[in-house]
Amino acid sequence: MYSEKIKKALSGIKIGDFLKITFKEKEYEGKLMPSTELNNPEVIILKLKNGYNIGLKYLSEMKIQKQPLQKTSQIKTQNKKTQNQNKITSIKNKPSVSIITTGGTITSKIDYETGGVTSLITAEELLSSVPELNEIIEIKDIINPFNRMSESMGFQDYIELSKAVEKELNKTDAVIITHGTDTMHYTAAALSFVFHEATKPIILTGAQRSADRPSSDAFLNLIFSAKIAASDIAEVGICMHSNSSDGKNYFIRGTKARKMHTSRRDAFRPINDIPIAEITKEKIIPLQNYKKKSKKPVKAKIGFEEKVALIKVHPESDPSVIDFYLNKGYKGFVLEATGLGQVPLNTRNQHKNWLPFIKKAIEKKAIVCFAPQTIYGRLNSFVYSQAREFKQAGVVFCEDMLPETALIKLSWLLGIKEKNIEEKMLKNYAGEITTRTKPETFLY
Repeated sequence: MYSEKIKKALSGIKIGDFLKITFKEKEYEGKLMPSTELNNPEVIILKLKNGYNIGLKYLSEMKIQKQPLQKTSQIKTQNKKTQNQNKITSIKNKPSVSIITTGGTITSKIDYETGGVTSLITAEELLSSVPELNEIIEIKDIINPFNRMSESMGFQDYIELSKAVEKELNKTDAVIITHGTDTMHYTAAALSFVFHEATKPIILTGAQRSADRPSSDAFLNLIFSAKIAASDIAEVGICMHSNSSDGKNYFIRGTKARKMHTSRRDAFRPINDIPIAEITKEKIIPLQNYKKKSKKPVKAKIGFEEKVALIKVHPESDPSVIDFYLNKGYKGFVLEATGLGQVPLNTRNQHKNWLPFIKKAIEKKAIVCFAPQTIYGRLNSFVYSQAREFKQAGVVFCEDMLPETALIKLSWLLGIKEKNIEEKMLKNYAGEITTRTKPETFLY
């Protein structure tokens, strides 16, 4: 919110107008941005022509000029012309790829009314900004089954997305999915299980910076995803920056990827694993064994049970939360256990003892799993006597599986109506469990 003083100085000027501000023999040109509650109300925010924002402390001697209407009109005309040129023309005889867009920062830009990032860019707009894609792949189709920021996605979205992926994979060599980053690792895990028998790549990618920012990672992430799509790798994974600079990406297995930072461009890291491959502009460097691509028809195993819960155990946590979920008909639980697989047992207050509540859930045919809240490392039910009691009660100790992956796997197994789910939770479908913990995978 701008101060009354600035509002008066900006009389007749609205957000998004192109301005020239002159003071102390310096000139600044750019679009007027809104001031949010996080900004100093005495500072004018401009988006410069190079795409960066600048804040100018308001001084009474400033000369503020709205650029002539003709210049603004020319800018708008140029934008319209650009939009008409947004059709994608791909080079033939390259690997055929369908691109599925779902929303998120990668297809977003600044909304000049609010100053925030919102989903506004069309798939064609985004791809017309990345002509390099046409040198790597033949873009067969661009589809948009839904448009949703990833924090709002859920199991029904995974079902709809899986159907779209199955259809596209059966007419192309690969699928690239653009996706919001907040829950991309959940979606990657879901597709990893649904397509664990597929022999064509499914690459998820996104952006930590919106596509209209100079520091956006959207374009390189798309280019490197195309390189994976054109390779012989046939895995489900996430392709994002490997460090905060440009020039190198990792392709991380979908069941072993996790977003580990709110805003860094290299937020996605492999957990208890190393990347499948490292990608540069020049080459792809395989870092571990992977499935090879083939022309086999793709058949998805689609199904997700919504009534599953992920619960974080902590000191003084109340185990009656399990009863709350059971009363709502929940069929499965993943508890983020401490250490090697510990949950409060011998507490001062026996109402905080989790064992009776877990036993009750298992007696009611619910599946109860433990996953490591440490994120790194694996559970071991045989080290401490308390863990043995939970193991004997029927709890599934999920080895080194990520809690988020364990939740998605449990939902999927229940959704496709598998039998002996406790046993199937420990079956390795999509690389979600490693045979042993390697020291080099910690903080990779």
